[in-house]
Amino acid sequence: MTLTKRKNAFIELGKFLSQFHLDNSSLKEEVKNNEPFYTQMLDLIKLSRSHNGWYTEEQVFFALESWAEALTEENLDKWLSNYELDSVQAKTIGLVLAGNIPLVGFHDFLSVLITGHKALVKASSNDQHILPFLSRYIIGIEPEFANYITFTEGKLEGFDAVIATGSNNTSRYFEYYFKDKPSIIRKNRNSAAILTGNESRKDLVGLGEDIFRYFGLGCRNVSKLFVPTGYDFKDFFEAIFEYRDVIHYDKYANNYDYNKAVFLMSNFKLLDNEFLTIKEDTGYASPISSVFYEYYDSLDTLKHKIGTEKDQLQCVVSNSLTEDSIPFGQTQKPGLLDYADNIDTIAFLSKI
Repeated sequence: MTLTKRKNAFIELGKFLSQFHLDNSSLKEEVKNNEPFYTQMLDLIKLSRSHNGWYTEEQVFFALESWAEALTEENLDKWLSNYELDSVQAKTIGLVLAGNIPLVGFHDFLSVLITGHKALVKASSNDQHILPFLSRYIIGIEPEFANYITFTEGKLEGFDAVIATGSNNTSRYFEYYFKDKPSIIRKNRNSAAILTGNESRKDLVGLGEDIFRYFGLGCRNVSKLFVPTGYDFKDFFEAIFEYRDVIHYDKYANNYDYNKAVFLMSNFKLLDNEFLTIKEDTGYASPISSVFYEYYDSLDTLKHKIGTEKDQLQCVVSNSLTEDSIPFGQTQKPGLLDYADNIDTIAFLSKI
């Protein structure tokens, strides 16, 4: 199958996904293979929360919209222009996917197929429905993909290389189990924001998006704030009040109640607005419904610290205070070149 065929199939998938929005999904006559996929997609979105309580319709729609924006001819051409893919020999790539947020493994799936390899996919038990459905749509657009996509619920076998995503604990298992194969093994990462006290309300509202999107379950969600000594959190709390409805989701509320109780029983000092607690802590991985913060005296010292701890971080959010920092409100809108763990997946796949 040629690169043009592969690329065109994903462009059509992007057009298909562009029909789905939280408030105004609408069928576009020009989209290929809409019958019966359009109606089935709407049904699947409605059922997603029954499959995974964190997959509310709002979060699933957001994920679909993000991929619709990414899968355009312009974006794909710009992305792939960085690589030489003509000499790639098709191999079978095992994919062990996470399920913390909707379609979290789609970039790896896309990368494998767009480079001409075959995808042997072991989906997370938390996300077993959306990606297989989109695969069927892709095969409907380009039938040759039927020979390139396999989902398995059992042990991965017969693969030439693997990309596996999990926790720091499971990564040790992955590193042992896949030690004889070329691999990318992903571990836990978190994201942090640097505040100076000069941020606008718009910046801080955007920071709320970075914190609360997907209920804070993604590696690109901000779980740690670096603030100058003496920082007043008043403006921060006023800005994120726009996200107060998050507490009405049972799973989030249960985590808020539990984690707050644990903190209080441990006599930790907290700042609390009844849907988010913030706690002074040097760690990065705050629990759901909580964000850690840490004071700094010098931006230069802070930037050095972040540089030495970059392996723990996926994103750093700020008003251009560090190299490659992400603007407020943009962490959950990665481009195709924004690789997980900053490992170039396409470069890896093109050299196997």
